[in-house]
Amino acid sequence: MLPPVVAIVGHSGAGKTTFIESLLPELARRGYCVATIKHVPRHLELGGEGKDSQRHLAAGSRAVLLSAPDMVVVQRPVASEMPLPALVKMLGEDYDLVLAEGFKEADAAKIEVYRQGVGPPLAGLGRLVAVVSDKPLTTKARLFATGDVSGVADLLETGFILPNRERLNLYVNGAAVPLKAFPARIMTNVLLAMVESLEGVADLHRLEVSFSRPATADLKKDARLGYKMGMESLEQKDGLIGQEETA
Repeated sequence: MLPPVVAIVGHSGAGKTTFIESLLPELARRGYCVATIKHVPRHLELGGEGKDSQRHLAAGSRAVLLSAPDMVVVQRPVASEMPLPALVKMLGEDYDLVLAEGFKEADAAKIEVYRQGVGPPLAGLGRLVAVVSDKPLTTKARLFATGDVSGVADLLETGFILPNRERLNLYVNGAAVPLKAFPARIMTNVLLAMVESLEGVADLHRLEVSFSRPATADLKKDARLGYKMGMESLEQKDGLIGQEETA
């Protein structure tokens, strides 16, 4: 699976960004690597017309990566707003946790930041795990005072970070494939056994495998042929072993 994601939601002016600013140093102090995603509900302009990056895009580039000594920025035009899991995938696997500011409609665990005077608590939130509030509220989720950054960090650590320290991700044609515990464990054990037996591999803590081929109408035919050849190879190997045992 991808790094665990928790959306920080609330009305505009409730203090979502301020709370994230206070939460990040506490998680970093505990040794965790955290990334953030900010939802922007309006058009995003990173460079005006005539800029080199815009010229690249206008000429047909599907994405532009801007590299500077102190920062890297990726510009990738999209036809519609990308779902949160796709954005997390773009960040990669290097993070213990992703905090997403906004995304109240996403299928992700949520922490609501509430402040008096900006409107009632948000209604109908799915997967609400906690509320951070400047006044007592009645809620089925866990309630934290606005200043209880350590308490929220404890929740994130025990509920999201630690249970996901070891994870396996499988993507087929760019889409994530959910894996239950048993097949995930089998795949993990097989991959680890194969790779750790290779010469020069030591202290394996992260493994990346990517496979791609042209999309053709003969993919299923190719797959069946590959399976048949693999089975024939195994049968020949078994036959040779049998001959050796009887010799």
